[in-house]
Parts: sequence; structure tokens; C-alpha cells
Amino acid sequence: MFVDEVDIHVTAGNGGRGCLAFRREKFVPRGGPSGGDGGHGGSVFIVASPHTNTLINYRFHPETSAGRGEHGQGSNCTGQNGENRELPVPIGTLVYEKTNDPAEPFRLLADLSKEGDRVLVARGGRGGMGNARFATSTNRAPRKVQPGEPGEEKDLRLELKLLADVGLVGFPNAGKSTLIARISAARPKIADYPFTTLTPNLGVVRLSDDRSFAVADVPGLIEGAHRGLGLGHQFLRHLERTKVLVHVVDVSGAEGRDPVDDLETLRQELRLFQPALAAKPQIVAANKMDAVGPAEDATADGVTRLAARAAAHGLAFFRISAATGAGIPELLESMWGHIASERESAHASAGPTPA
Repeated sequence: MFVDEVDIHVTAGNGGRGCLAFRREKFVPRGGPSGGDGGHGGSVFIVASPHTNTLINYRFHPETSAGRGEHGQGSNCTGQNGENRELPVPIGTLVYEKTNDPAEPFRLLADLSKEGDRVLVARGGRGGMGNARFATSTNRAPRKVQPGEPGEEKDLRLELKLLADVGLVGFPNAGKSTLIARISAARPKIADYPFTTLTPNLGVVRLSDDRSFAVADVPGLIEGAHRGLGLGHQFLRHLERTKVLVHVVDVSGAEGRDPVDDLETLRQELRLFQPALAAKPQIVAANKMDAVGPAEDATADGVTRLAARAAAHGLAFFRISAATGAGIPELLESMWGHIASERESAHASAGPTPA
């Protein structure tokens, strides 16, 4: 099961209390205070891990706590610190803290976008001091100790946004799953009915000269997806990190839709959901060309009109068949061109690496 949003409750460990003790040994008069400090409570960390790709574990186990600190002991023995707790999450997870502010119910704590990124979400309580700490020249036998401090408790929301270079968008049954299965090792469910894809799929494309990039296939969009219709609106946030979007448009006419209307609807839904998505570089892939008839057919006319509309928007246009592989190499090279340009721009903006 793919789970990309969960609410969890984390509790750090309480600190141990300080010890009240005095040294009492034969031949050691006035041994003095010997109460040790309590151990610190364990903290809770969230860590980006490449070994997990869903938040499903936290759907069924939403509460997590770290170990408490041990109490101090006599002979100036400090209690053992509580064990820290690390929660592995997929790379690309956003960590939000729940607040009491109606205007901002969630506050972003961290964006774990790289392997090994970690954030402290609940700090363990400090251990209390034993009475040995309070001995002074005027108070040789203090009976004062400190209790351990409580650990932090927080309500968090974890939200996953897939890290992909290319996002495939299109209507249900447009052939997105077939395309990602053709160009990568991903094996999504493929069937001849709408909404076969219920969760995003991620695949890695490998080209010559050791070039590679990640592609995300999100569930099909329909008109009104930005308002919650269909399934696509739940997963559109997975496209926010992509560098280029590919509109996969069915030009076979099998679904009875007009390709030009499909393209315009897809662009409109992206714009209404988030204007930044509509501003990303886009490519139009006219899929299922193997099912297009002669030039005089209505389906062939739809391809021509779709190409003209893509040109009017300044978008690259490719005729492909995900089933047969026709036109796929050219499409992949176009994807790579946008990705390479974006990576070069990011590298240039980061500046030279310090010596």
C-alpha cells in the first residue's frame, strides 16, 4: 500500500531524577554527599532513508517514544541516558509540526530531500542533579536534588513528495503506465479500464553515456481534479519537484475524447492546482500512434491538430507508441535535454565548491 501522508505523535524520554545519598564507609568520617545525576532522556529524530518508499508503517503505528533516562545512584553514579529513537522515512518527506494557530495549523520543520538528512523533532528531558552537586563550603550535607525534566511531546504530519525529474500526466487510460514500463524497470498495473493506476509509480531511466533520471507516473487526471474529482488531485504534489512534465495524450480515439481538448484540460488543471506546476517545462507525447489510421481518418486529423496546438503553446511534440516503442528514444532525449539544462542551472547558482 502506498501511503504519502500520515499524522504521528512523538514523545521524547523524560530525564532521570538526581539521587539523594551520603557516603557512609568505615574509617571515612563525614563522607559527604554522593548522590549522582540522573541520565538525560532520549530524543526522537526523523531520518531520510533510501530503504523505504512509503509512510505506511506510521499509518498503523502512529505513536513513538524514546527511552527515559535512568535515575542517579549513590557513590556519585550518573544514571544511564535514555536511548534515542530514529524514524526512517522516504527521501523527499516534509515534516510539519502541528500548531495551535488557526491561521497556520502546520509549521514546516524540515524538508528531507537528501539521503541521510535528519531533523530533531522531540528533545529528551535533561537529567536532574544529585545532592553531590549542591555541596558548598557552608552546606556540607545538602539534601537538595532535582527531578528530571520531561521530554517534549509533539504532534507531527509527514508528507511525502516523490523526488522525480520527469512527471507523466494524462487522462486515465492514456498509456502512462505502459510508457513508464517501457522506459524503466517499473512494473505498474496495466489494464484496459480507467484508473488502473491508484498510486504514483517511480522508475529510473538509463540512457547511454551513464545518463539516468527518475520518472514519476501519477494517477490519471480528469476535469475538475483540482477540486477533488477523480484521484489525481491527491497526488499532484508529487509533481512539484519535477523538472519537466510530459503530457501523455491518447490520440487513438478509442476513448471518444478529442486530443486537443485533453491537452487543454490537463494544462488548466495544473494551473488551477498550482500555477508553479503550469510554469514548468512541458512536452506533449501523442501516444498510441500505432492505432491511428490513414491520413484521412478523424484520428489522424486529431494528431495534426494536437501538433498545431502544442506548437502554439511552444511545446515540444512527439509521436510515440508506448506499446511498440516507436518514437520513444527521441522523447527520452528531449526529457534529458530539459533535465541537463536544469541541473546545470542549479550547479551554477550553487557557486564554486570551496577549497
